[in-house]
Amino acid sequence: MSLIAIKEPSPKSTLRKLTWEEFERRYSKKEDRYKYEWVNGEVIKTLRTMNQLQLFILDNLVNLLDGLKTANSNLGKLYSEINAWFGDAYRRPDIAYFTSQQVKSSRDANQVPQFVIEVISNNDQLNKANQKLIDYRNAKVPIVWFVYPKTKEVHVYRGKQMTICVGDDICSAEPVIPGFLIPANQVFE
Repeated sequence: MSLIAIKEPSPKSTLRKLTWEEFERRYSKKEDRYKYEWVNGEVIKTLRTMNQLQLFILDNLVNLLDGLKTANSNLGKLYSEINAWFGDAYRRPDIAYFTSQQVKSSRDANQVPQFVIEVISNNDQLNKANQKLIDYRNAKVPIVWFVYPKTKEVHVYRGKQMTICVGDDICSAEPVIPGFLIPANQVFE
């Protein structure tokens, strides 16, 4: 995911905040090369297209999940760049896992993914990525991965606890996805 620089307001000025209705009317059906998130009335604009490296990472993780489905057909799916509410923040994570039950229930109510993955690119801004992590934590997402392709690290967050996985270190999405274990280096191979 690549973040686009958004002009920060000067101390004397303030950004005009949009209501959810205004955001929905102006951005929900907008089709261009960006994705739009709505956080505390502000629009966060990021590049939408998944690059080849992100696609490769997604494919590795989908293949792992598909292999686990032979033993447990009730497992959910990994979705790329799907809109979801995280408390008051309307976000579009790079990759999100929803259980089969959540997908069925999504017609009636918002479902918070149980596992979220953000692929951190050279263009991502640390403060904006950290704000996403805070939004996910506040929404009680049990497991969040920040995947760093440049350094081949996976930061696994469980609430306020973080584990850094490199090389042969095992990255886990358990207990959300039983058996979802992968060495960090295989995320990038």
